[in-house]
Amino acid sequence: MLLRVTDMAVARGGVPVLEGVGLALAPGEALILRGPNGIGKTTLLRGIAGLQPALSGRAEAAPESLVYAGHADGIKSALSVAENLEFWARVFGTTDISRAIAAFALGPLATRPAGALSAGQKRRLGLARLLVTGRAVWLLDEPTVSLDTEAVAMFAGAVRGHLAAGGAALIATHIELGLTEARILDLAPYRAAPLGMDDFDGVFL
Repeated sequence: MLLRVTDMAVARGGVPVLEGVGLALAPGEALILRGPNGIGKTTLLRGIAGLQPALSGRAEAAPESLVYAGHADGIKSALSVAENLEFWARVFGTTDISRAIAAFALGPLATRPAGALSAGQKRRLGLARLLVTGRAVWLLDEPTVSLDTEAVAMFAGAVRGHLAAGGAALIATHIELGLTEARILDLAPYRAAPLGMDDFDGVFL
């Protein structure tokens, strides 16, 4: 098993949003998180990634096997597309960027400064970083923002390639990615109970 989450509860701004979440990902598996805006998809992913503490429960994965991609593209505007990928490859201790370039059709843009890219092109570059990390488990928060239909298909192809190589993906998204092999986890049943007055300390004026 590449990732196992057990009885996890997470909070946003000190207010519990999800509780009792459990999931598991084996090599070659993808799981899509669904639920209305504000339910806590981002918060859960950040808790699993270790970017914020969980209220309870735990996420178990091999050391340095997780990589999180949030809403920020994480690119350096002054560097070219290729230089950005080379930078991230060095950060993660890898060297080959050719697969990332090919997967998101970035070849014609390889020498262009990232700051001169369109929003969709920047997003493609941001997602291409996943392919140079060498990490087994992708944690992805609304990865297709700013992508057109063609680029969404590129992303789905990259995920399929990752799964075929023995990786796994946990994806929060509202749109249909065309990944029919992916399982769906509806987070609505895990919504935390509303706080009562007894849960607040202090005096209200």
